[in-house]
Amino acid sequence: MEEMKFTKDVRVRIAPSPTGFLHIGLARAALFNYLFAKKNNGKFILRIEDTDLERSKSEFGKDIIEQLEWLGLEWDEGPFKQSERISIYAKYLDKLLKEKKAYHCFCSKEELEAERQYQLSIGKAPCYSGKCRELSEDEVQKRLANGERSVIRFKTPSKKVVFRDLVRGKIEVDSSLLGDIAIAKNLTAPLYNFAVVIDDFDMNINYVIRGEDHISNTPKQILIQEALDIPQPKYAHLPLILGSDRAKLSKRHNAVSVADYRKQGYLPEAMINFMALLGWNPGTEKEIFSMDSLIKEFSIEKVQKGGAVFNLQRLDFINGFYIRQKPLDELAKLCLPYFIESKLIDEFSDGKYEILETRETVGFDYLVKTIGLYQERLKKLSEITELIDFFFKEKIDYDKDLLKWKDMSDTDLKIVLEKLEIILSGIELEEFNKENLEKILIIEADKTGNRGSLLWPLRVALSGKKASAGPFEIAEILGKEKVLQRIKHAQEF
Repeated sequence: MEEMKFTKDVRVRIAPSPTGFLHIGLARAALFNYLFAKKNNGKFILRIEDTDLERSKSEFGKDIIEQLEWLGLEWDEGPFKQSERISIYAKYLDKLLKEKKAYHCFCSKEELEAERQYQLSIGKAPCYSGKCRELSEDEVQKRLANGERSVIRFKTPSKKVVFRDLVRGKIEVDSSLLGDIAIAKNLTAPLYNFAVVIDDFDMNINYVIRGEDHISNTPKQILIQEALDIPQPKYAHLPLILGSDRAKLSKRHNAVSVADYRKQGYLPEAMINFMALLGWNPGTEKEIFSMDSLIKEFSIEKVQKGGAVFNLQRLDFINGFYIRQKPLDELAKLCLPYFIESKLIDEFSDGKYEILETRETVGFDYLVKTIGLYQERLKKLSEITELIDFFFKEKIDYDKDLLKWKDMSDTDLKIVLEKLEIILSGIELEEFNKENLEKILIIEADKTGNRGSLLWPLRVALSGKKASAGPFEIAEILGKEKVLQRIKHAQEF
């Protein structure tokens, strides 16, 4: 059959099943469809394939919509639900049955399994033998009237199915290896390969861009299209997303749902940028892409055939870049839920927050200041509370030896802490700021001949951490009273 000419009105779709949370692989397919549509001034359609009533759940359908919206992949039409289109499928099923291109199969699950096992035992690829193919119409109607269970099978013609994949080139399949495929449980319960053909035709989808795990379905769908005399869309099958061991990405490698990454504090713009590079190569060393630049540069021709390895370090790098671009006020708002979830603070009123451990009330500006110290270090938002929890505690715990600079003895440490207490006590409250603290303490540190011997114990005493922001910035935010309290707490060791 001659393919349609798609010079105008490109129409693509993403068609998730609500049988689980939105998978990173499906989100990548949605992105590639979206980019292709926008690049070609086309339409991006969302279709929810929910005919599997046993596994489909409303919570999964809600998640799919929420995560696509969060990613900024706005659809032009939909969401359409297959469960609301049953009468459309029934019309085409009836047509195939009347034209003798499909038939009722009454074979039991046990019979089919026995047949499959036998075929495997003789080294043959399992497929349905066609046992019920030539049943007379009278016998079929009689068995249906008696309430016998059946499925509707498509009469697969024996031929070579050839199609040109936009990513992989020419693909040829011998249809005799497919057998007569089941296309519906009954007139009101279509199965995937049939429903998707009808939906794509009814919604004028002319490009189908999906994962390579669907390659085996494509010949079946082409045969059904030919039997119904409907046009064939162009196909592009995207490479699988692989884990670091080059096995198909699963939960043992990383989180696999978009919601998981969102919860960890990855930004939508970072996820979009990262997913675009999973199987698409711009042909340059460039790694940072805005949505607009992706739309401009994307092309199916640059989609690779080989599997795309999911590199978490690359995602962290990209996410860190986008975190650094955020205005501090906006970044603080994004981090706020992590503070509350970690029970460091609780919302008060009028933009105020209560530090739960000390019962102090602070303003949003306090959060902005503390987060600002770590904006350059953050790889994902969920890291923020572990990095800056010491700003929200009355006392901090750490190992005494962490206070020591290199080979410092207990006596040396005691002398340094006493010196810090004397110096810091002598600084007036109005002069207790980063610039003045740095000026005074650097002079004192240089007198020792080794700045670390004074500044390392100070930083650890204030933060309790092996790695943190600088002591002057921390001291300014904590304030003189808390700084002296923490110096005394260190002396107690």
